[in-house]
Amino acid sequence: MSDTFPVRRFHHVEFWCSDATNTSRRFSWALGMPVIAKSDLSTGNNAHASYLLRSDQLLFLFTAPYPAAVSTTTTISGSIPTFSRTACHAFTASHGLGVRSIAIEVEDAEIAYFISVSRGAKPSSPPVTVGEPENAVVLAEIQLYNDVVLRYISYKKPYLSISSTFLPGFEPIETDSTSHHHHHIGIRRLDHAAVNVPELAPAVHYLKSFTGFHEFAEFTANEVGTNESGFNSVILACDNETVILGINEPVNGTKRSQIQTFLDYNEGSGVQHLAVESEDIFRTLREMKRRSGGGGFEFMPPPPPTYYRNLEKRAGDVLTGEQMKACEELGVLVDRDHEGTLLQVFTKPLGDRPTIFMEIIQRIGCVFVNNSAKMHQKPGCGGFGKGNIAELYKSVEEYEKTFERYDVVS
Repeated sequence: MSDTFPVRRFHHVEFWCSDATNTSRRFSWALGMPVIAKSDLSTGNNAHASYLLRSDQLLFLFTAPYPAAVSTTTTISGSIPTFSRTACHAFTASHGLGVRSIAIEVEDAEIAYFISVSRGAKPSSPPVTVGEPENAVVLAEIQLYNDVVLRYISYKKPYLSISSTFLPGFEPIETDSTSHHHHHIGIRRLDHAAVNVPELAPAVHYLKSFTGFHEFAEFTANEVGTNESGFNSVILACDNETVILGINEPVNGTKRSQIQTFLDYNEGSGVQHLAVESEDIFRTLREMKRRSGGGGFEFMPPPPPTYYRNLEKRAGDVLTGEQMKACEELGVLVDRDHEGTLLQVFTKPLGDRPTIFMEIIQRIGCVFVNNSAKMHQKPGCGGFGKGNIAELYKSVEEYEKTFERYDVVS
């Protein structure tokens, strides 16, 4: 056990954008995540508009700044205490739509922050306590890469941690229970997040040095690259392996690296993708595809039919004939490790730039019963699609060829 402070799990992901209403509603529709709480002008917050989406344990927060001129008071009701208008404007100007903070729930955010800083982490926001003493929430932020932050959050009463209101000052949004129920399309939680950086070794060293996270998996370009795109990747996890962060670097000398394209268009390091786990990937994808044309997310082109001809050999012992058919119909990639099987599919980039995208996954296998007699699945079961990456890159390369003649000279 190597964590330098106790980590519970992923808590939420915050996107910074220039219009939180439209962005949050698009994600809400695309992913079947109802908007469950808000902090904006209607709740007395004149610093920023923030909307919280939830599906099971997955929380996405969307925040956009209001103009400085309207904030006449020094105390703004119910705002996120670490919010900075200047930083938010600079962030959206530089990156377009992107993830500002990956929030992890820790036992004590104040202790986590001071341990991190003492071990070389760059501070972003010192600990601040909000709410009544008995229900207090502590937030603190560390600079992760570029202007993405790792946010620590802890609750005096842990059972409050996925509450309907999220933070003091947020107000619940009442949805009628029938539509609320239909809104969910099977997405359960954040499985892992991946960040692209120019150089892998210092980035891995930095994160490990202050969190103590251990290496969970790694790939190198010769394992996963195609002749056009190469990258190296290391995946780090906390002790209980509920928080998993991937870090990728481009490989020089390849014709075009998808990671380099990201770094060019994102103006530096940033969150490349968020992998969300579905309890039934076929149901989730059918519903997401139904919404694709009407403001939902679009998907990467599927691998060639040859990929599915080999599927019986690769996964016939785990998947039924019907499931293999569904994989082909929906463009699902299948990979496995010595323990389990991974089903995965990737969206196209979510915004204007070829930067951030989503991964929808389902893991099969590695189930064990813990001492409370509940069934659990080992984190990372089935791996991270190492065997699919070359396949994926082929389809990304086909997709990128469609805008190649307009490409920036990098």
